[in-house]
Amino acid sequence: MGSIILQIGQYIYDIYYWLMLISILGSWFPQFYATKVGIWISKLVDPYFAVFRRFIPPLGVIDFSPIIALIAYRYLGGFALEGLRQLMNMMGV
Repeated sequence: MGSIILQIGQYIYDIYYWLMLISILGSWFPQFYATKVGIWISKLVDPYFAVFRRFIPPLGVIDFSPIIALIAYRYLGGFALEGLRQLMNMMGV
């Protein structure tokens, strides 16, 4: 049961990571956000990116906040999954 919970957590973590990466790459193509997929991805990841945009303003036309957000997500998410893994081990699940 514990490994299933960890696998589901890992899948959700990976899917959201890829959605952020697709959003970042899609920003190179302005017509991407006009598609249904682009709108859907934007609605999912923009709230997370907005947190970083408050503290990291764009430099001209280049916005580094999504890249910083992606790096932060990678590290913080890794710590969270490892914490969950250790908690499950401590509980004996």
